[in-house]
Amino acid sequence: MSETKQVELTSKDKVSFKVDRDVILMSGLVKDMLEEGDEDETPIIPIPNVDSKPLQKVIEYCQYHHKEPAQEIEKPLKGKIEDVICDWDKKFLEIDQSLLIELIMAANYLNIKDLLDLTCAKVASMIKGKSPEQIREMFGIENDFTPEEEAKIREENKWCEEA
Repeated sequence: MSETKQVELTSKDKVSFKVDRDVILMSGLVKDMLEEGDEDETPIIPIPNVDSKPLQKVIEYCQYHHKEPAQEIEKPLKGKIEDVICDWDKKFLEIDQSLLIELIMAANYLNIKDLLDLTCAKVASMIKGKSPEQIREMFGIENDFTPEEEAKIREENKWCEEA
């Protein structure tokens, strides 16, 4: 019985996670960092841009979708995200907004396309049908346009709203 080869990931806040190598190879970054020569040892890979909480969620995602490939999400998202993803992904996305944003950044950094698509589709679903003011409020974004600049931009992009 052969032992599963592992990789040790170290988060920005110095928390280490041992993960099966074949699971974490979903990450393009980790895949690129692993060299064929270190097969006998457990390589330690620093993940300096990701804290432990989102990294733990990334690992959870990879552990599930390693064997159950993610469903492709239509772009642009026409309905609600809940209508196009599996039950496991729905439960996985039951997280607070700040963790969702951290997960998007982690998926992007680690180059995990399916996770990035899922988390971005969740945000798209959240903002669908909302006004710029509602979106700013939802994400705590300050409006840095003057009323005149905003009116000019709305006028220039009126065609967007006519669909």
